Parts: sequence; C-alpha cells; structure tokens
Amino acid sequence: MAVLLFWAFDTRLVTRNYQIEAPVEATVRLAVLTDLHSCAYGEGQEDLLRAVAAIAPDGVLLVGDIVDDVLPEENAFLVLEALAREYPCVYVTGNHEYWTGRVDEICEKIAALGIAVLRGEQVTWTLRGQEITIYGVDDADSGKLEEQLSAFVSAEGETSVLLAHRPEEINLYASYGFTVVVSGHAHGGQWRLPGLINGLYAPHQGWFPNYAGGLYQVEDTAFVVSRGLARESTRVPRIFNPPELVLLELVPEE
Repeated sequence: MAVLLFWAFDTRLVTRNYQIEAPVEATVRLAVLTDLHSCAYGEGQEDLLRAVAAIAPDGVLLVGDIVDDVLPEENAFLVLEALAREYPCVYVTGNHEYWTGRVDEICEKIAALGIAVLRGEQVTWTLRGQEITIYGVDDADSGKLEEQLSAFVSAEGETSVLLAHRPEEINLYASYGFTVVVSGHAHGGQWRLPGLINGLYAPHQGWFPNYAGGLYQVEDTAFVVSRGLARESTRVPRIFNPPELVLLELVPEE
C-alpha cells in the first residue's frame, strides 16, 4: 500500500518524448514547457533546468501559464532567464497570465529577455539547416483567438508549429493545416488511472477530457498536449500524474 501511495502522489519531474513525422531532412528537437505556474524546482530552478539541458533541445516552446496569478513570479523568471541564455525560445500566454491583470507587462518582461512573444504572430527558426515556422496565439481569455488565427497563412510544404494554450479548440486549430499543434492547460486531467483513465477532469473540457495529455492525430495535424509542470499551485493533488517536460522531435518523413 505504501508503494502504491508513493507512486500515486509522486510529483518528481518526468520527461516524455513524442516523435512526429514532418517535412524535415534532419531531426529537430524541441523542448515543451507549459503550466509551470511559477512552481519551484530546486534551488535556482536547477532540477528543471538540468532536465531541459539533458534532452539537448534545438529550441524551447513555452506554451502558457508559465507565470501564475497567485504565486510570486520569481521562479518563473529564473527559468525564463536561464533558458533564454542557452536556447532560442518562443512564448505564448495562458489564462493565468491574463488573470494577473498584467498580461501586457508580463509579455514585455519576457520579450526583454530575448524570448519571442507570439500574440497572433510567427517566427521562423533555422534549426539544423532547415526552416521551422512557429506560430503563436494568445489565450482564449484575450478574446482574440479566432482573429489571430485567421491572420495566419501556412505555406504548402512548410514545417509549421502552432502554440496555443488551450487544447479544447483543437478542431479550430487543425482547420488551418499546421504540421503540429502544441497545447497545455489540462494538467493531465489531474487524476489518472494508467491504462484505464487518461484524465479525470480538465478545465473547459469537463469530466474525462478527450485531450488531457499525450499525442493525438486530428485530421492531418499532429496534436501534442503536455501535462504541464504545475505542482504546489494545484488545488487538487495530482494522482498518477507527475509533472512533465516534453521533448517533441520532428523527424523526417518515411
């Protein structure tokens, strides 16, 4: 029983790897961080930063709720500052950044670190000799989600990645033909029963959410939902659902 309880409530960070075929000639490695909520990962956030360094990403995708609306911002900015020194990084907002009432100020502080803040915008990275276009939209609480999406035109054959915090809008995202969409927000459904229930409850999806966490295929779009990094900020403890860092690998098509 003690072993089962330890396993159920274990909040040690795990790394999950998803491989997705894309129009690339060499594998591109992208670290996905979502839903940090300013949580602590050791002194100076060293546990999380070591985990990112261990997967040796070519770039870092920050997919919202990195800053919390209740917990102090210090831990979040320790992570952001350290990552920005080592890797190209892009960031999109989540609902908790909006709930601070200071979302524009937070975005300005993040941009000042050299991180591309995408609010209905895009940036093209050259990684391993090939171009990857990263698109990003604000959280739905902005009221601008559809407006921002409608401004995007994805070129045929382009390797395109959309960052959008909330997974429940996947059918809308997929209609634009992105190669990959990356979301967070669901916190893995908070409680899981491995092999039986992928997630019990997620905000804006309700009970037994379709997209609690994992790799999905929606039309022609690969869809990655991270279970996120939140630990002490969650009102309900995570059960059989440790926080995760995602390594997204874009691999050449066979």
